[in-house]
Amino acid sequence: MISGYHKSRLAADKRRDVLWRTLWQDYFSARVPADGCVLDLGSGYGQFINNVTARRRIAIDLWEEFANYLEPGVEAIVGNVADLSKIEDGSVDYAFASNLFEHLTQLEFAAVLNALRSKLTANGTLTILQPNYRHAYREYFDDYTHVSVYSHVSLADFLIANDFEIIEVRPRFLPLTIKSRLPVWPILIRMYLHSPIKPAGKQMLVTAKPLRASS
Repeated sequence: MISGYHKSRLAADKRRDVLWRTLWQDYFSARVPADGCVLDLGSGYGQFINNVTARRRIAIDLWEEFANYLEPGVEAIVGNVADLSKIEDGSVDYAFASNLFEHLTQLEFAAVLNALRSKLTANGTLTILQPNYRHAYREYFDDYTHVSVYSHVSLADFLIANDFEIIEVRPRFLPLTIKSRLPVWPILIRMYLHSPIKPAGKQMLVTAKPLRASS
């Protein structure tokens, strides 16, 4: 199913390279420590992690072919995103998941959060980018692999229920897809990121960190 998914629903598209390069330069680079360790959960074609500048970059995905798309220097782990046993405890400064958790059940999502908790540093965070059902309900199940539904409210609540503290919620961070007639140009992406008005903003961004037991 995974290979078939990448042939149909998520076929390779050079426009994503332009999108992620611009997102890194204009948004994420200011939030990721250059001397830190970054983990890309459900990396896919690696467009996020390939653009990251950091001391250590790790990508994990169940798709066996994904490592072929990674830049030199990115560590590839082929496997379930809930199995982070190959990563040292307390080593990840910034974990990122784009369009991942809507493909998992809530039990699977909770398992990822539980596994990630011990891998993050004391100040480590998790940033999630995915469709916001409140704004993308018409298209949400056009993707046949979507199994869970989240809005920016329910996603934040789920994280809190699993002992994560919410740092940031952006209900309308990006449009849902690059599969449209609109051009994917860096200048337009930058204008969109900095605009207070988000037309067609159907993807949300939520950042959180684990609650730590008080000493």
